[in-house]
Amino acid sequence: MKRYSGFTLIEVLISLTIIGLLFGFGFVSFRDFSRRQAVVSAGRAVIGDLRLAQSKALSGEKPASCNGANTLSSYSFQIINSISYKVVANCLAGNVDIKIENLPDGISMSPASGTISFKVLGQGTNITAGGSFVITLTQAGTNNTSLVTVTSGGEIK
Repeated sequence: MKRYSGFTLIEVLISLTIIGLLFGFGFVSFRDFSRRQAVVSAGRAVIGDLRLAQSKALSGEKPASCNGANTLSSYSFQIINSISYKVVANCLAGNVDIKIENLPDGISMSPASGTISFKVLGQGTNITAGGSFVITLTQAGTNNTSLVTVTSGGEIK
């Protein structure tokens, strides 16, 4: 009697089915993780640009076009619309755009307009005492959100 070694067709099909199911669940989990990370990354970028405006205001650094007798009053984080914002140096003679950014596709910001000003040399913000300014980043088609809060004392979290 001859003995054949190997796998039966049923064993191979069951193994391929299990591998396919594991791959399917892993792919869905990775896709959800990737979407969540896109919102978190956008939130970190907004926090980074808020801190840029804050650090430039604390140092009193003037942009080149704001030198001379032109007085620097503050640096502002201005929300242009629901998908873009900019960092601006506010000089007596006019504003100087430092950085303009757009959010990644599918991510929006609310409120759709507003300004957070960091006054020069640690003189505070334009946020009323005890209050805060909250920016909510939301991803379209999902429940993924990220909150960025700036307090009246200038704390960014």
